[in-house]
Amino acid sequence: MGNANIGASVACVLYVRLLRQKDKSMAKQYVEQREDVYWVTGTRVSLDSIVYAFLEGQTAESIAQSFPIMTLEQVYGAITFYLANRPDIDAYLRREESEFETLRQTWRTQDAMFYQKMADARRQRQTIRP
Repeated sequence: MGNANIGASVACVLYVRLLRQKDKSMAKQYVEQREDVYWVTGTRVSLDSIVYAFLEGQTAESIAQSFPIMTLEQVYGAITFYLANRPDIDAYLRREESEFETLRQTWRTQDAMFYQKMADARRQRQTIRP
């Protein structure tokens, strides 16, 4: 009797694992992570781009028009992924912004002359415009 229960338990566990794998294989993945960056699966469109557009109030339809390589389904999938994982993605976006700001400051320090020339050109352009 004990061996029969163990056999049934093992079969039950294997069946549950099989169902979970089947559910996972049937679920469509709209976002993937490559080299610590989130991307819309199968594209070179970052999740960041979709999220920032969404947070600015753009509709999924207008986002899809901005990224013709993506289907409307992919845009909705990316937005759904964001909403389902909002705390994690918001933290990820904050880290990315912080890393970018650190790099920007480093570049400004390393090539101060270039940034001075850019600022001068910008000021000159503004004085020329009516």
